[in-house]
Amino acid sequence: MPRLPRFVLPGHPQHVIQRGNDRQNIFRSKEDFEFYLGKVFDAAEIHQCDIHAYILMTNHVHLLVTPNLGNSIGKMMQSIGRYYVQFFNKKYKRTGTLWEGRYKATLIDSEQYLLTCMRYIELNPVRAQMVDHPSKYAWSSFGYNALGQTNNMVTPHREYKQLGRMDSDRQANYRKLFKSQIPKDTLEALRKSTNKAQVLGGSQFKQRMEHELDRPVESMGHGGDRKSDIFKKLNQRV
Repeated sequence: MPRLPRFVLPGHPQHVIQRGNDRQNIFRSKEDFEFYLGKVFDAAEIHQCDIHAYILMTNHVHLLVTPNLGNSIGKMMQSIGRYYVQFFNKKYKRTGTLWEGRYKATLIDSEQYLLTCMRYIELNPVRAQMVDHPSKYAWSSFGYNALGQTNNMVTPHREYKQLGRMDSDRQANYRKLFKSQIPKDTLEALRKSTNKAQVLGGSQFKQRMEHELDRPVESMGHGGDRKSDIFKKLNQRV
């Protein structure tokens, strides 16, 4: 059965995850991290994606991205993957796939979840007990968002901009967010929605997304309601 298209709306941010095949490392050296980031920068610019937050872990990647075109994220990830696999396989004299299938992504309610998603992404190395503070991990957007370090790859989202009038105010207020833990139910919602490619947001947001996307954003159960008009409409599209 063909896979349903992803939930994508230009101007709405998405939380994107891509993992190494069988959870194997996809970064082995500083050069690997730098090469990957360079390709993210190039592909985001070419395919009109705004990167708000990111983290490169040893075996997976998180990106918080707003696409400006309907196919922006797909083309960006395809470009990054193609160039990076060629680089990695040649460098380490290997063949075959590097990624664990397609990237996973969820369309998120920016008003409710964007800043939380940024924290979730940048706290990855802390949860993994690699560092005791996100500022000590080099391969993330925390240095830009929280400390004002130069990073041409990051585009501040409007929700981030509302943290203060000046850059220093935004950075200080953003750092304050890290003084409290993300609630467990919110963590689970973030993980579940991304792994299952669902829409993350409240009921009103989901209703609005269903209207704009012209398709349901909640699971209809096994096989869906095969007699419903909306199922028939979806079945005609795939």
